[in-house]
Amino acid sequence: MSFRFKQFYIEDSKCAMKVGTDGVLLGAWAETSEGERLKVKGERRILDVGTGSGLIALMLAQRFPLAQIDAIDMDEAAAEQASNNFCSSPWTERLHAYHSPLQEWRMVNGKCPNGKWYDLIVSNPPYFQNSLKNPDKGRQTARHTDTLSYEELIRHCGRLLKEDGVLALILPADSEPEVRGLAAAERLSLTRVTRVYTKENKKPKRVLMAFVKGMRGSEEDTLVLEDEKGGRSAAYSKLCQEFYL
Repeated sequence: MSFRFKQFYIEDSKCAMKVGTDGVLLGAWAETSEGERLKVKGERRILDVGTGSGLIALMLAQRFPLAQIDAIDMDEAAAEQASNNFCSSPWTERLHAYHSPLQEWRMVNGKCPNGKWYDLIVSNPPYFQNSLKNPDKGRQTARHTDTLSYEELIRHCGRLLKEDGVLALILPADSEPEVRGLAAAERLSLTRVTRVYTKENKKPKRVLMAFVKGMRGSEEDTLVLEDEKGGRSAAYSKLCQEFYL
């Protein structure tokens, strides 16, 4: 299928996981305050882990016009489709797709100084644990943590972040305590968290989290996706206003 946004379009027919709300939320949310820093201080580098169709990478390319963005996926077909989507975008020279698992990602355009390269790492990672698996192997890989556990995600992102770098994730809400603990073990402090509710008076469905190295304070807020009539809430519409038609 193809999806058209205000400044780019996405084809996701070769991707196990399709374009969805989670990716749009992370692409629009990921460290907005730090994003201003990325914009005004010259070229910075961003990594999108498990890029799929390349949606989040494309959103970040639109938001941060000085950033170079690497997008990796362990599924070869997904990496190829992301590359095609990048080539069809206005930012093709700043977007680079690679077929690689995070655990093996070390090289960026031939070098990665001291292994510490990225100002911002984003991921909408596999999140199902100990659940019934889809018979489609591609969707298994995209949806289950067998191939990229939370512990591996945090550890390897910490390996690749600069000292002042940010790690931004979207995860099931019930994963928050586990991921907080894993991040603390890697000396990553939660600096911002947004709990996402489909409707008011329901339990949170997702959580957006941003981590930085060292000790920092954290900001917490909430986002409700639907209004009383079942349409997009005002807050959701505002967050994604630069993307949705």
